[in-house]
Amino acid sequence: MANLHINDIQVGYPGKKVIHGLTLPPLAIGEVTVLAGPNGAGKSTLLRAIAGLLRMTGSIRFDEQELSSFSIQKRAGYVSFMPQAVPTDINLSVIEAIISALKASPLDAVSDDNLTLHHRAIAVLERIGIAHLALEPLNQLSGGQRQLASLARTVVREPKILLLDEPTSALDLRHQLKVMRLARSFAADGRIVIMVLHDLNLALRWADRVIVMDQGAVASQGHPTEAITPTVIEQVYGVRIRVENCSRGLPNLIVDREI
Repeated sequence: MANLHINDIQVGYPGKKVIHGLTLPPLAIGEVTVLAGPNGAGKSTLLRAIAGLLRMTGSIRFDEQELSSFSIQKRAGYVSFMPQAVPTDINLSVIEAIISALKASPLDAVSDDNLTLHHRAIAVLERIGIAHLALEPLNQLSGGQRQLASLARTVVREPKILLLDEPTSALDLRHQLKVMRLARSFAADGRIVIMVLHDLNLALRWADRVIVMDQGAVASQGHPTEAITPTVIEQVYGVRIRVENCSRGLPNLIVDREI
């Protein structure tokens, strides 16, 4: 089984190094990994580095191939990234935006005709549950609708590695549940799903693995209840918490106070 190996990477922005020599355990196909941690911990920077959107040193390997040596176009055949901020000024309908994402991939542009691309776009909209928005202009959607449309654009090329940066941040409770169920189903299809979440209860409920980051490094990692502990959260977030099982036996995080 192909794993994603991230070893000794360093990445940042001009004048500011964010991640210093970060190594993660192998991330496996079929699993959902959640990156957690306070603002500025390096979570989004790590996703952007995996996507090839930031210059970095170190190694990112998938299925024995060094992704960091690929061009952006070639890496797009393996990795797809959903950004935290969804643009509001795209003058396209939802389905046009999804088809444009397909056409941006050289493999899709060559192998599929327009009718096939249209069918693929409709199929992903139906899976996400927003087919009724297909002809709506992106710039007239609500924030939550734009986020779901962005998710559709991200998964339509069927990448092996799916990177989601705060995919639930603009969503109500019902749609948060929908996105987390979709993330699990995308992993079950044979993908590696890595997502940034601030809601630790969502991470406890839905993740296979949680990596808590702090100041560009790994503070803890493992099964959700192994990574999210009172000691770790106190050190990283500066708050006192409890993790207790609810009446259904599921872990639930309760914040008591600031330290």
